[in-house]
Amino acid sequence: MRLLLVEDNVPLADELIQGLQRQGYAVDWLADGRDALYQGSSEPYDLIVLDLGLPGVPGLEVLAQWRAGGLVTPVLILTARSSWAERIEGLKAGADDYLSKPFHPEELLLRIQSLLRRARGLANQPTLEAAGLHLDEGRQCVSRAGEDIQLTAAEFRLLRYFMLHPQQILSKSHLAEHLYNGETERDSNVLEVHVNHLRRKLGRSVIETHRGQGYRFGGVVE
Repeated sequence: MRLLLVEDNVPLADELIQGLQRQGYAVDWLADGRDALYQGSSEPYDLIVLDLGLPGVPGLEVLAQWRAGGLVTPVLILTARSSWAERIEGLKAGADDYLSKPFHPEELLLRIQSLLRRARGLANQPTLEAAGLHLDEGRQCVSRAGEDIQLTAAEFRLLRYFMLHPQQILSKSHLAEHLYNGETERDSNVLEVHVNHLRRKLGRSVIETHRGQGYRFGGVVE
C-alpha cells in the first residue's frame, strides 16, 4: 500500500516513515502544502496522512481543495491542536479520521489499517481474511487453518494488497504504483517473481493470471 505523509516536522516525519516502512507501506513524504496539493491529487495513493500546520498552504485548505477536485482517497489528519472546533472543521472539510499529537505510533498504524479496510468495504472485518487465509499485519505472516505461513517483506506487501482487493483483476502497472513509492524503480519482472513465490506457498490457484490484463486474487487455496 502506498501512502503520502505530509508533515513539516522533520524528526517526526523521519520516525513515522521508518515505522510505516517497517509495516510494509511505501511512503512518499512532503513538507509543504503547495507540493501536497499537486502530488496528492495526481499520484495513486491508498491513504494520505496530513498535518494541519503546514507552510505554503494550510492543511485544512489542502484537504478542502482535494475534496473539491473529486479526490476520494482516505485522509487521516494529524494536528498538535486539540480543540473540538478544529476537529469539526477538519471533518467538514472531508477528513476520514483525526489524530492529535502526541500519539503512540501503534495507534496511528491501527487507524491506518482500519481506514484502508473501510475504504474497501471491509469496515466490519477486524483483520484481513480472504480465500481461506488470515493475514496477521502485526507479525507480517499469513495463516491457513491455524497454521502459520512465513512471508518475506515483499510477499507480505503484495499479499496484503491482493487481500484488500479480492476478485479484482489488477495489472502489473497498477500493482507497481501501489506497492512502491515514487522514488523506487518499478520492475514488473520482480512482481512476477513475488507472485510465483506466493503461489508456491499458498497454492497456484489462489492467484490467477489473466493474460494481457494482470492478476486476480481469490481462487481456491490448495
